[in-house]
Amino acid sequence: MMHALTFVCVLELLHALPQCTIHASEQTLNLMRFSIEEINNSTNLLPNVSLGYEIFDHCSNTLNFPGLFKLLSVNGLIQPWSEPIKNLSKVPNVIAVVGPYTSTDITTVAPLFMVDLIPMVSYGAGSSFFSEKAKFPSFLRTVFSNTAIIDVIVNIIQHFNWRWVAFLNTDNDFGINGLDIFIKRIKDTEICLAYTKSINYQTNYSQMFKQIEAQRINVIIVVFVPRKTAEDLVMSAIKLNITNKVWIAGDTWSLNKWLPKEEGIQHIGTVLGISQPVVSIPGFSDFIYSTKSKTHCDSEPIINTEESTFCNQFCNCSGLSAETVISVDPSYSFSVYSAVYAIAHALHKALQCGSDSCNRNTTLYPHMVLAELKKLKFTLLNQSIEFDEYGDPKFGSYSIVFWNNSGDAEEIGFHKFQTPVNFFINSSRIQWYTKGEVPSALCSPECAAGYAKMQNGIHKCCFNCEICLNGTYINMTEDPYKCINCTYTEWSEPGSTSCNLRSVEYIPFTDIGAVLIMFGAVALVGLSLAMSVLFAINYNTPVVRSAGGPMCFLILGCLSLCSLSVFFYFGTPTTSSCILRFLPFLLFYTVCLASFVVRSFQIVCIFKMAAKFPKLYSWWMKYHGQWLIITVAFVTQAFLLLFGYFYSPPRPYNETVVYPDKIILSCEIDLDATSISVILLVFLCFLCFIFSYMGKDLPKNYNEAKAITFCLLLLILTWIIFATEYMLYHGKYIQTLNALAVLSSLYCFLLWYFLPKCYIIIFQPHKNTQQHFQGLIQNYTKTMSQ
Repeated sequence: MMHALTFVCVLELLHALPQCTIHASEQTLNLMRFSIEEINNSTNLLPNVSLGYEIFDHCSNTLNFPGLFKLLSVNGLIQPWSEPIKNLSKVPNVIAVVGPYTSTDITTVAPLFMVDLIPMVSYGAGSSFFSEKAKFPSFLRTVFSNTAIIDVIVNIIQHFNWRWVAFLNTDNDFGINGLDIFIKRIKDTEICLAYTKSINYQTNYSQMFKQIEAQRINVIIVVFVPRKTAEDLVMSAIKLNITNKVWIAGDTWSLNKWLPKEEGIQHIGTVLGISQPVVSIPGFSDFIYSTKSKTHCDSEPIINTEESTFCNQFCNCSGLSAETVISVDPSYSFSVYSAVYAIAHALHKALQCGSDSCNRNTTLYPHMVLAELKKLKFTLLNQSIEFDEYGDPKFGSYSIVFWNNSGDAEEIGFHKFQTPVNFFINSSRIQWYTKGEVPSALCSPECAAGYAKMQNGIHKCCFNCEICLNGTYINMTEDPYKCINCTYTEWSEPGSTSCNLRSVEYIPFTDIGAVLIMFGAVALVGLSLAMSVLFAINYNTPVVRSAGGPMCFLILGCLSLCSLSVFFYFGTPTTSSCILRFLPFLLFYTVCLASFVVRSFQIVCIFKMAAKFPKLYSWWMKYHGQWLIITVAFVTQAFLLLFGYFYSPPRPYNETVVYPDKIILSCEIDLDATSISVILLVFLCFLCFIFSYMGKDLPKNYNEAKAITFCLLLLILTWIIFATEYMLYHGKYIQTLNALAVLSSLYCFLLWYFLPKCYIIIFQPHKNTQQHFQGLIQNYTKTMSQ
C-alpha cells in the first residue's frame, strides 16, 4: 500500500523560491504534476513564471512535523506564534498548500498554517467544521462539505420513501462529523436512524450484520469511509451472504473499478452511490504514457532531504503501469486539477501578471495569495471556479450512480447546487434486486387512511395504527401522529381524513307541527275569551259562583298569558326567545295552580271545615284569604324567576353531542337557577291534589273537586310522558313536544274544568239554579249528620 504523499511546488521568481505543498496518491501526484506542467507551458497564466514541486510524505501524523516545520521556517527559524503580525511580513518557504486529502490530516497540520494565513486548498476534506472561518481563516476546498453530501443522500432516501436506515462511517473526524450532520438533517423528516456504527479495520462485520438483520434494516448508507474500508465491508457482506439490501455508497468508493465486478456482488442487493462528476482532463492520459516511458529520476519520491533535492515532471515515482494509473477512480480528478489552477490564478493576480509578464518587483506573502483566492473567479473546462465566504466551492455538482449488471457505475441522476432544478433520478434505469418494485425500508407499514400513528418505542418510524374516532380526523401531511378534533360546526365518521359541515336543525314557524300548535294556542285564547264572556253574562248564577266567581276570570286570563310561551319554541333561538319560552308559563301557571289550590281548599272548608272550625272560616272570609295566598304565590314566583334569570338567564344553545352530524338549535336553561321555581310549581300542584282529593266524597253532582283532581292527573300524566320522551329523544322535535306539553297543560283545565261549566250554562240551565244547588247541599248535610 502506498503512503499518501505531499510534495511542494517551487515558484521560480527572481531569486525567491516560494513553495506550495501538495498531498496526493499516485494518480493525484501525477495529476498535480500534469497541472503544473500545463500551467508552466501556458502563455496566458503566470507568463515567464515556472512552477516546480517538492514531495512531502504525510503518511504519519507524528513523523511529518520535521518536514512541516522546515516548510514553515524563515531562514531556518520558526517565528513565535505570539507575534502573528510580524509573521505576516516574513516570507516563509511555503506560499500556499494544496491538500492534504483527508479531514483528519487537515486537522493535524492546518493549525500550523492558519497562524501565518498560509492558504490551504484541499481537494478531498469534507468535514463541515472547516467552514468555520474563526478557526480556519485560510482554508479553502474544491470539494463540497459533508453537509452537501448529506443533502444528496437525504434527497435519495426521501425520493424512494425510505424511512428505516443504517449509517456506517469511519471512526475519524471526517466520519463522525458526517454522522452528526446526518442526524441533524433528518431531525425534522420522517427518516429514522435505526442503526449506526463507526467502522475500521478491526470491525467485527459478522456481529454488525447480525444486528442490522435483527432490526430488519434494508437500506445501508456507507459514506465517509476510505476506499479500502468500503472494499473490506462489501467483501465481508458477500462472504457472510448478506442479501437483499440497498447500499448507498459515498463518493470515496462509488466509482470503484473492480468491486462492481467482484463475484457474488449481485447477491448483496442494489448499490446506489454519489460521486463527483467525472470530468475528463484533456491531455492527462498522454502525459501519463509519456512520463511512464521515461527513466529519468527513476526512483521513489524524495522525502525532504537536507539537500532539498527536487523531483520534477519526468519522475517515474512508482512501478505502476500507465494503464493502472489512468484507470484509478477518477472521482477527485477535477478537484485536484482545479485546486492547483486556483492557486496559480491567485498567484497570477497577486503578482500583477499581464499578458506577457508579471511584476518582478512584487514581494509575495501568503496572505496576499489568500486574499486573491477569496475573490477568485475564472473558468476551467467550462466550469466557473469560485469560492464562497466560507471557502467552499460555488461550482460543481454530484452525480447519482447505480452499479449495473455489467459491473459499471451507470449515471442515473444528478444533484446540482446552483440551479433551480437541482435534483433528478431516472428510477426506470435502476435494476432493483426485487425485480421491478422499489424496495421498502420501513419499521412499520404505513397506516391506512383515517388511522393515526401511535409511536412505539424511541423511533417515530415505529408505530401502531389507531383509527381516529368520530368527531376527529387525521391530516397525514400536517401531523400523522395526532387525530385532530373537528370544530363544533363540523363532524366526521370514524377513520376520516376530513370533517364535514354539520346540518343546522331547528323548528321553523312554517313547520306543520308548529303551525298546528300555534293554532291550538290561538284557539285556547279564543275559547278563554268566549268562556270569560259567557261567565260574565251568567256571573250571578250558581255554576259561575261555584266555579270560583271572579277567580275564574283570573284563571282564564292566566291560561291565555301562558299560551304566549308556545310561540317562542319555534324559529331560530335568541336570548329573548329563550327567556320568553319559559317565563310566561312558569309565572302565570303559578297563578293558575295557586287559584286551584285556593279553590280546592274552599270546597273542603265549605262542606267540612265550616261546621267544625267556624272561627277559621270566619277569619278566611273576613280577610279574603284566597287572594292573599294567590298574591303571595305570584310575588314569590316572580321574585324567584327574576333572581334566577339575573343570575343565569336561558340562552341559545347548540346541541352537538347527541347527533355527530347535526347541530340542534335549542335553549339552555340553568337548572340551579330555575329549580326553585319549578319546585314551587310542583308544590302547588301537590297541595292542589291533596285538597281536591279530600273532597272526593262530596255530592255526586257537585263535582268541583273531582274535576280539579282529574285535571291534575292529566297534568301529571302529560309531563311524565314528556319527561320520558326527553330522556329517549334529543332531536329537534323535542321543542315541538315541549310546546305541546305546555299547551296540553293549559287545555287540561280549560277543557276539563271550565268546559263542563259552559255546557251546564248553555245546555242544562235547570241545574244552574239556586234551588238545585241548595238541594244538593242539604242532602249532603243530612248524610254527614247521620
